[in-house]
This record gives sequence, structure tokens and C-alpha cells, in this order.
Amino acid sequence: MDLRFGDSKPTDEERAAVDALLGPPESSWEGADRSDADLRWARGGREARDRRDQLLPALHALNDRVGWISEGALDYVCRRLTVPPAEAYGVATFYAMFSVRPRPATVLHVCTDLACTAAGASELCATVEARLGPESGVKVERSPCLGLCERAPATLTIRAGESARLGVPPLGELEDEAVQAEGGSGGAAPGDGKGKGRRGRNTLHATAVCAPATPARAIAAATAPESAPTEAAPETAVPQTGTPAPTLTLLHRIGTADPTSLDDYRAHGGYTALRRAFALGPAAVIREVTDAGLVGRGGAAFSTGRKWQATAAQPDHPHYLVCNADESEPGTFKDRVLMEGDPYALVEAMTIAAYATGAHRGYLYLRGEYPRALARVTHAIEQARTRGLLGDDVLGQGYAFDIEIRRGAGAYICGEETALFNSIEGHRGEPRSKPPFPVEKGLFGKPTVENNVETLVNVLPVLTMGAEAYAAIGTPASTGPKLFCVSGSVARPGVYELPFGATLGELLALAGVRDNLRAVLLGGAAGGFVRPDELDIPLTFEGTREAGTTLGSGVVMAFDDTVPLPRLLLRIAEFFRDESCGQCVPCRVGTVRQEEALHRIADRTGAAAADDIALLREVGRAMRDASICGLGQTAWNAVESAIDRLGAYE
Repeated sequence: MDLRFGDSKPTDEERAAVDALLGPPESSWEGADRSDADLRWARGGREARDRRDQLLPALHALNDRVGWISEGALDYVCRRLTVPPAEAYGVATFYAMFSVRPRPATVLHVCTDLACTAAGASELCATVEARLGPESGVKVERSPCLGLCERAPATLTIRAGESARLGVPPLGELEDEAVQAEGGSGGAAPGDGKGKGRRGRNTLHATAVCAPATPARAIAAATAPESAPTEAAPETAVPQTGTPAPTLTLLHRIGTADPTSLDDYRAHGGYTALRRAFALGPAAVIREVTDAGLVGRGGAAFSTGRKWQATAAQPDHPHYLVCNADESEPGTFKDRVLMEGDPYALVEAMTIAAYATGAHRGYLYLRGEYPRALARVTHAIEQARTRGLLGDDVLGQGYAFDIEIRRGAGAYICGEETALFNSIEGHRGEPRSKPPFPVEKGLFGKPTVENNVETLVNVLPVLTMGAEAYAAIGTPASTGPKLFCVSGSVARPGVYELPFGATLGELLALAGVRDNLRAVLLGGAAGGFVRPDELDIPLTFEGTREAGTTLGSGVVMAFDDTVPLPRLLLRIAEFFRDESCGQCVPCRVGTVRQEEALHRIADRTGAAAADDIALLREVGRAMRDASICGLGQTAWNAVESAIDRLGAYE
């Protein structure tokens, strides 16, 4: 892609997809037909540059409508937003879900990550690829984790075009396959400021999630005719559903309240916390969150109250709130379950966080692989806005706040907060150097508070129970309840809620661990393995640290002795190689060297593997010490723990 505009022109369909999002161009400088008036002066340049943050939604609009992004379409987007073509090309090629080369309108993504690999994803993918030839009109792509680990193996079908033509009802399900029709650009909040100029939302592509998938079911979902019948199927991601309410704090509405009904949410205690927040005032809300000992649930375990206080104290305005719902760590799906099963809780919690930190606009950055969550949260935001719970006067308190959804497009690195900011702003999702920290200069260079879904939802019981009662749950250093994503070799995979301090063995007993347990991976691909004789590890940040491992975001993946450990480690290395943004040399080169070494020793043990293991240690130390962000710093953790704790190559 050149720095200059080429001669390629967008098709009528591509132009319509972009115009549906941005509105029609106002001058030839933005892609309209040339007129004599436009030859006299340039119009719209500054305003268009202020809409650089619409680049990612515009790429989604094209991908949803056509299935890929042509040079002419990309040129048109660049003219509309005054973005250099080379920069837009760099953004379009950064994300796994986009393609700048022609491909069929239907793409079948087959998850080949850890839980799905252990459940036979390689065989599934090979069978599907063999049966779906070029004449099928379906492109099969091997995908990183789709966030459906509790129902592995999983596939996701994305079909570009008018969803009305597909005959797929919203939020319907096809037996075990969830078939959902979704909007192409997510929910947009009205109003000025960043995001202005957004005049419409595409409602153009359809998705079909198949989990657990068999070759026949995956192919049927990808090739279903327009009038395919649908049947409702239960959602079983929370095995504790039906547990008495006092036992569950964060999950008590899931399975009991209708996630699409605002009235049902309020009947189950919804918006009690927001009313108390308004009664307390911003400073007192922050004090409650601090006194409760709430820390971030994404893995860093930083004090939420301190982060909020630092943002609220910044004199620079406006302040922004960003909810990180881009959980792409293999084995993680708790945020998906919360958004699908209790979306109004997230809307309420974001409103409280914004009120406490002085923000009037919030962004929900949502994984592109979560179609049901997108539909549920979009609906919840629209209903809250209609009922006066979002907008210019929230609950009649004179406080203005609204939420805009931004869809990710398949980039694990965008889970890092500053990479997420870059992605929203329309740049490649590469991490920034710190300092300055986000509380000082975050999104759009303004003070920003960023929390993930689970962290924000924890704010609700902090306010309804009170800080003292909340802090009494768990341990003094790790307070409150914690969600754990259990998958792999267990009888009842899913999201479990336990107080901090419960042991790994107690959690696995709830999930029904098998007798031939070989290893447990804590914290996902960036975490560490533990042995079957180490199940007494307390599930707290400090307890796992003392045991030489990490709790991370709460991933617990069990593997029995039928899972070949060297192949599992190789898949972890492949994951980090693919997901490295390439910005820094230690990570860009180190992840490749790690994968190469694991390829060489995949079928070797003992002395034959000694040299490569020594090389792995050297590369791992370099990545840990010199990488810019946590991806490179943790890419060696799981492999190191498997070698040292499990004797993977002995």
C-alpha cells in the first residue's frame, strides 16, 4: 500500500457501507463527486481528522457488508477520514478478522487454542477443510481462542451481507449451535465529542456459533440455507445456576433473571447500587471502593480505588471511562458470560465508575468474536438510554453519561490497556510506553480509567453490601468473590464463583476433575502449570505468588494424561508468535525463536533436548526483561513452568 491514493474506486456496495456509518460525504475532498465549489477551497479536513477514531468501525462496516476490504474501499475510507492510506493499511492488516485480499462472504473460524486442541480441534479442522472445498463458498480459518472453552471444540461462522437475506432470527439458536444476527458496528451513543458524525449503525452480517462442534454441525452452520429453522437451547456456562442467592454474589442473576429485560433486572436488585452512589457522592464512592480492597480482576491486581482517585484528581478534562471486554486470553470467558447473562449490571457499573471519576463518556471495547454479548449489551444500552438511565440526565440527577460500543477485530494485544486506547483511536493496537500512565494521559490523551468487566461488576456489591461487608469476603489481602473459568478435562466446565482463599482442589472438585489428571494451567497461556499434587494452593493473588505461579484473570484449565503436553506447549508458543504486535525486538524475535525451539524438541526428550531447553531459558529471560508490555514479558511463563514443574521433556 502506497502513501498516496491509488486509482482504485469503491464499489457501490462498499461506498454504501461506509456512508451508512459516517453519513454521505459533504465535498469531493471526502469522496463525493467533484464540483466547481470544491476547487476553490478545501473543506472538512480538520473535522475529518477529528474522526480518526471511526477508522476501526469503518473497517468493520466494510468487512460486515462485503467480507473483505479492497484497495478502493480502503482509499474511500481514508478520504472520508483524512487518514494516510499506508496507515489505514497498517491498521486493516493488524487484525485477524479482517482481510485485504478477496475471500468468500462466509468464513468459518475453527478454534485451535488450548481447550479446543485438547478436545480434538485439529481433527475437527482437518475434516471440515477436507469437506468444504472451494466450490462450497466457505473459507475455513484456524482461529485463536473464541472464548467458548466450556463448550470446546468451537467454531464461529461469519457471513457478510444483508442479515435479512439470511433468514436468521436475532438471538436464536440452532440446536447446540447459537445462531445470532448482529449489527455491523456496535451501539453508538449520540452526542458530540469523540465519535461525532456517526449517523447510523450497519445491521448487516450474520454469525453462527457452534459449540460443542462436530464436523457435521460446523458445516451445517456455515452452509445453512437462508430459511434454516432454529430451536432454543439452554445456556449452561454457569454450573452453579440454581444455587441459593446468598452463595453467589456476581452470578446470582444469571439463570434467574431475563437478561433482555430491564424490569426483571431491577426486580432482582438492579440500580440499587447506582442510587446509593448518587446519595454518597463521587468522593465517597471512591472511598467505599478503596476501603473494600477491590483490586483489578484482569491479572494485574492493582487497587481499583487508587486508580479511580488518581483519575478523578486530574485537572485536565474531559475524563474517559473504558471497559476492557476484550478478554482474549486462552481459557478466559467469564466476561462473556457476564455480558450475555447480566448485561444491565455492566451498564450500571460503568455508570457508577464514570460518576465517581468525573467521566461523561464511556467506551466498551468488546471482542469481535462475541456476537451474543454484542447483541445483549447493545440492547441493554438502548433500553437504559430510553428509560433515562443513560443520557443527559441519569436518574434525574443532572449527571450526563453515555456508552459507546467499539468492536475489536481479533487482536490479543488489545487487551493491554494502552494498546486498546490506540485501537479505539484508529491506530494499530500497539502498547504505549509508560509513563505517562492512563490516569494522566490515556484515551485521546486525556485522563482515563480502564477496568475489565469483572472488576466493574464487583463495584455493585461493594455499594449494596458496604465496604466492610464486602471486605469480609475472601482474605485480608484478596477481598471479595472471584470468578474462575474452568475448562479442559473436567465433567462440568464453566464459570464458577468462589470467595478468594478457596483452594484449587476445592474448585476442581466442584467442576468434577478426572482421576487421571496430568496438569493444571493457571492464568491461561501467560500463566503457569502446577502438578496434581499441588491442588492445595489457595486461589488468592498472594497464595499463587508464594506457590511460584499466578492467578492471572482466573483461568483454570485441567489436562489429563491423554493430552500430549509437548504439543500443548507448542500451541502456546504459536499463539504468542501470532499475537505479538511486533513493536519491540525482544518479543517480535523471541516468540519466533521460542516456537522454533519447541518445534525441534516436540518429539524429543532428555539429553537430545538439552541444548534447545537452554536456548529457551535464555530467550525467555530476554523477553521477560526487555519487552515493552506483558505479552512478551509472560510469553515464556507457561513453557518454563512445564519444564521445571512437570518435567515436560524428561
